[in-house]
Parts: sequence; C-alpha cells; structure tokens
Amino acid sequence: MSGMAVTPVEPTPEALRDPVRRYVLATRPAFLGITAVGCLLGFALAAEFHWHLAVFTLTLALLAHAGINVLNDYYDHLNGTDAANTGRLFPFTGGSRFIQNRVLSPRQTLAYGLGLFAVVIAGGLWLMVHAGTGLFWIGLAGLAIGWSYSAPPLRLNSRGLGEACVTAGFLLIVAGGSYVQQGRIDPRVWIVGLPYALLVTNVLYINQFPDREADRLAGKWHWVVRLRPQVAARGYWLILCLAAVTLVTAVQAGALPLWALASLPGLLPGLLAARLLSVRAAEPWRLRPAIRMSILAAHLQPVLLAAVLFWGRA
Repeated sequence: MSGMAVTPVEPTPEALRDPVRRYVLATRPAFLGITAVGCLLGFALAAEFHWHLAVFTLTLALLAHAGINVLNDYYDHLNGTDAANTGRLFPFTGGSRFIQNRVLSPRQTLAYGLGLFAVVIAGGLWLMVHAGTGLFWIGLAGLAIGWSYSAPPLRLNSRGLGEACVTAGFLLIVAGGSYVQQGRIDPRVWIVGLPYALLVTNVLYINQFPDREADRLAGKWHWVVRLRPQVAARGYWLILCLAAVTLVTAVQAGALPLWALASLPGLLPGLLAARLLSVRAAEPWRLRPAIRMSILAAHLQPVLLAAVLFWGRA
C-alpha cells in the first residue's frame, strides 16, 4: 500500500477554520508558481534589474493570478460546471471546490476575487508611477483577459478561445516583468515568452479532459469538448510543437543566444505528457501523471531559459 499514490483531500469547513489558511488556499496557490516563473523570465530579458521593483511586480502578478482563479471558481459555480463535475482530478481540475464544499459562499468568493483585483489595480497604479505609463495597458489587458475568460457575457473559454486567452495572458506576464525593469517594452518578449506561454496553455488544455463531460453539460464548448478525445489529444502535440519551434526560431532570428537552446530539455516532461495523453485521452481518470508533467514543463523551460539569460549578463 505504501507505493500507492495518495489523492489529496478536498477542502472542508472543518479543516479550514483558520481564515488566513482558508483564503490563501482558495486562490489555488499550487498553480501560482507558473506566474512566478513568467515574471522571472521577464526580469531576465531586461537589460537592468531592480530588486524592489521585481518583488513588487511579482507580488502583484501573483495576486492577479489568484484573483483570476477565485473569479473563475465563482463563474464556474454560476454555470454549474463544477457542481456537475464528478470526473475531476483534484486539485488539478474541477476548481478549488470551496463553494461546492461550503467552505466559502458564492458571495464571499465573488467579493474575495473582486477584492484581489482591487488590490492589484491600486498596486499597479503605484508601480506605473515608478516604471512607466505603458504598464497600464499591459495590466489592463491582463485583467480583462482573466475576467473575460470565464465571466459572462463573453465566457471566451466556452467559445473555443480559452487557449488563446491563456497564451496571451501569460505572455503579458513576461512583458510586464520586462517592462517594469527597464521602462519600455522589449519587442523580443513576444517571441521569447511564447514557448513558456504555450506550455502554460497545455496545462489548461490537458486539464480539460477530466472536466470534459461536466463542461459539455454546462455549455463550455472548448476544443476538448468539441472534438473526440483522441482527436483533441493531437491539439496538445500541436501546442507543444509550436513551443519548440518558436524557441528554435527565436535563436535563429537572433532574439536569443545560441545557449538558449539549453532550455529545450524543459519541454521533455511535456513530451512525456503528450504520449500519455495520446494513450489515455478516453480514460481521463488516468491523466494525473500527465497533468503533473505538463505543470513541470511549464515551470522548467522558463526557469532554464531565465538562467541562461541571467548567466549571459553576468
């Protein structure tokens, strides 16, 4: 029995009586590391580095991601997808379960998400004064994408645009991290940050397989719902290949040094996940290892690339 994987226990009011712990866990903090490595990549791209601005930028980015997660839980409660989700692989899919398990009420969840957004906006205005007004548009676009991803009337993920939202949103994290350090947008961020953003997109993409039936019943017509599982699995391969091709292209175009190819091994966990998904697409309850490997790839590649860029500046 000791060799068996332990399934994490879902949150309950009894286990989360401490309000601080309750509200921290409601943000799904295990996923926030993906935002942290995006900021790191943006910092590494900048020609300058200021610690105090980096810490403040990172904090705001994490709070923004947390707010988006909380609001996503609220809107998935409204459309019924999380309540109907019996195939979820907690804690990766099916939401935080805070509303469904009565840890937080829907009203508390909405207020919490909006409160996090308010803090991000206030902090962003302060940061804009010190870093430049261009940050306003980066931040506004990021919050707008995060809100419209699941909130009515747009509900972009339900219209097959969720993947594009995630790619754009996480590209903006890299752009914001770079901008704050040097007060301008480096044109390289869009191609340099794209492999990372695509790997994060694959985390969303594979997470939709266990949620497929509940999403279909709730009218969330993303591509994993629209396509047969085996066909939808090819989408993961496509996104992964685009990440690899973009990285190589960035090197060939001179946007990155040759040593940036040292971050290519960061895609290997994604390759393993793709192979597992191809085999288990119709058995989503067996995708937990593939989801973990997708998350690992989304962390490993940008960390390796950031290390190369920082090393090149030393």
